[in-house]
Amino acid sequence: MSKVGVIMGSTSDMPIMEKAIEILQSFDIEVEVDIVSAHRTPDKLFDYGKNAHSRGINVIIAGAGGAAHLPGMIASLSPLPVIGVPVKSRNSIDGWDSVLSILQMPGGVPVATVALDGALNAGILAAQIIGTNDTLVLDKIIMYKEGLKQKVIEGAKQIKR
Repeated sequence: MSKVGVIMGSTSDMPIMEKAIEILQSFDIEVEVDIVSAHRTPDKLFDYGKNAHSRGINVIIAGAGGAAHLPGMIASLSPLPVIGVPVKSRNSIDGWDSVLSILQMPGGVPVATVALDGALNAGILAAQIIGTNDTLVLDKIIMYKEGLKQKVIEGAKQIKR
C-alpha cells in the first residue's frame, strides 16, 4: 500500500495541512502525520528525512510558515519526492517569505511547491505521483477530476437558468 508522510512545523499548521490529509484519505492512500520542526527539533528532522523511505513512505508533503525551512531540509536528506506547502503564519510577511523560501531551492535539491496554503493541491499532486505506479489510485484521480469537470458543467447550467 502507498503511503504519504505529511509533516508540518507546528500544530498551528494543521488547519491548512488537514486538507492534504483528507484528500489523500479519500484516494485510500495511507497517511502518516507528524510535527517536525526544522528549528526546534533538528534531530527529529534529520531522522525523519533520512529514514522516511525505509518506513514505506513514497512521497513527503511538508508544510511550513515563516522562514519555512522544513521542506527544503527534508528534501536535502531524503531520496523521496518532497512537496512543499507554504503556510501563511501569524509571523509571516503575507506568506511571501514562506513561498520564496520553499520555492527558491538550490540545484540538486528540488521541492515541488504549491500555492500559499495549497495543501489540497499538495495532496492531489502526491496522489498523482503515486498514481504513476498504482492504477487504483490513478483511477480515483481520474474520477476526482471528472467530478471537478461535472461541477463546472452543473454550475454553468445553473447560471443559464
